[in-house]
Amino acid sequence: MPSQAVTLPEPAQLCKSEQRPSSLPVGPVVASLGNQTPTPNSTGSGQSAPSSSLTSPSHVNLSPNTVPDFSYSSSEDEFYDADEFYQSSSSPKRCMDSSGSAAVLTRSSTGSSLKRPDTTESLNSSMSNGTNDADLFDPPDDREDDGEGESVEEHKSVIMHLLSQVRLGMDLTKVVLPTFILERRSLLEMYADFFAHPDLFVSISDQKDPKERMVQVVKWYLSAFHAGRKGSVAKKPYNPILGEIFRCHWVLPGTEDDMEPVSEGPVPWVSKSNVTFVAEQVSHHPPISAFYAECFSKRIQFNAHIWTKSKFLGMSIGVHNIGQGCVTCLDHDEHYILTFPNGYGRSILTVPWIELGGECSINCSKTGYNASIVFHTKPFYGGKKHRITAEIFSPNDKKPFCSIEGEWNGVMYAKYSTGENAVFIDTKKMPTIKKKVRKLEDQDDFESRCLWKDVTYNLKIRDIDAATAAKHALEERQRAEARARKENETSWETRLFHEDGECWVYDEPLLKRLAASKH
Repeated sequence: MPSQAVTLPEPAQLCKSEQRPSSLPVGPVVASLGNQTPTPNSTGSGQSAPSSSLTSPSHVNLSPNTVPDFSYSSSEDEFYDADEFYQSSSSPKRCMDSSGSAAVLTRSSTGSSLKRPDTTESLNSSMSNGTNDADLFDPPDDREDDGEGESVEEHKSVIMHLLSQVRLGMDLTKVVLPTFILERRSLLEMYADFFAHPDLFVSISDQKDPKERMVQVVKWYLSAFHAGRKGSVAKKPYNPILGEIFRCHWVLPGTEDDMEPVSEGPVPWVSKSNVTFVAEQVSHHPPISAFYAECFSKRIQFNAHIWTKSKFLGMSIGVHNIGQGCVTCLDHDEHYILTFPNGYGRSILTVPWIELGGECSINCSKTGYNASIVFHTKPFYGGKKHRITAEIFSPNDKKPFCSIEGEWNGVMYAKYSTGENAVFIDTKKMPTIKKKVRKLEDQDDFESRCLWKDVTYNLKIRDIDAATAAKHALEERQRAEARARKENETSWETRLFHEDGECWVYDEPLLKRLAASKH
């Protein structure tokens, strides 16, 4: 069966027990569960209405989405990925002792609270080693280098072994996943790529009228997908571990000299003009990631949660993203509820590549402006890859005032009702702004890069056996911690996010902090 012809199952109504792990509910983009709608507090105002003049968004009706039967999480007995397909202990490029390279963190990462470093102490500790300010953070991503661009052809025997275990519609956690298909970063870090153009994000609040703000939200949204793929070969990021955290920030052009510290928020040791980001794996069953970003000086924030479900579709893998995100412009009291597309890994026997597919929406209940966006999958015969079409509507209008078409990883063109035609976004000419991540020695044990450092290092040097062993040891520790919680009848406590209705929201969003400062 051609992979492009395979579609996700028909919509299914989820039962309450499937929606939440240990009596918890769910998260961000591609739409709500069934006909559920976001709660008034889903924008991050806390568990009670904010005590300020800023109001919470009205309920927004979102169309139901297709939900596959199986989740890309593990069963209670099999955490994270299934057991690996162990190859010979003599890898051609093995250059480290397996017992040493497989070593993972020994300190417990199950604490329920996030350690917030003292700003001065943290910076001074880094500076004390003779480093300068630029050395406080890890260098830019190097995922484009040697190990990431290889064809799967050289691993075809392992791929055939993998395919021998699957059938159409099968839960991918029942598949033996070879380590070499892993991308050298966590899924939580991949979500940070939504802000690879932070200047577009903060410019939303600069627009003078609601019409222009909606156009700018759509522009930022459509620019947010191309940065996630650095190479032509699609690889799978690490499945985040329960309680895992990823934090980073971006320095906006022209704000390099702004040193006024923000003191609170996701990254409380950077300046108020920076865009800051934090993500947390808040649930394992189902696998839910929550993430939050803000720019204090521009008074704008974004809160989202995503529940991923994957299925085997023949020669493709389909990933359904369930949940939603919300852009909040605090100065205008506007909340833009948006959903995310599905993802597909195509041509898994040769050179895998990623495409997006599905209908998404952006709605602002206060102003009435809304947008519909369609990510088109490539037809089996002919057609182009990565096509998108979008329409932006004024309140109560059935005809769009702006129509957009093009490729989400290329050029997109806009046609306005006035007759004007213009380039809407050209991702080929838009330089991304590199995120800044603190050095490993300054990170907490449960932060992504620190948590996965041994797996990442061995993948980089192409020691697949050592990477597999490091990954296996990390997962075994997590299984033991889960068994201990079950025996002690204790539940997992999230670090930075909490469940609010059908959403996961950041505990201390900018909206809540500013409201509290007025009293």
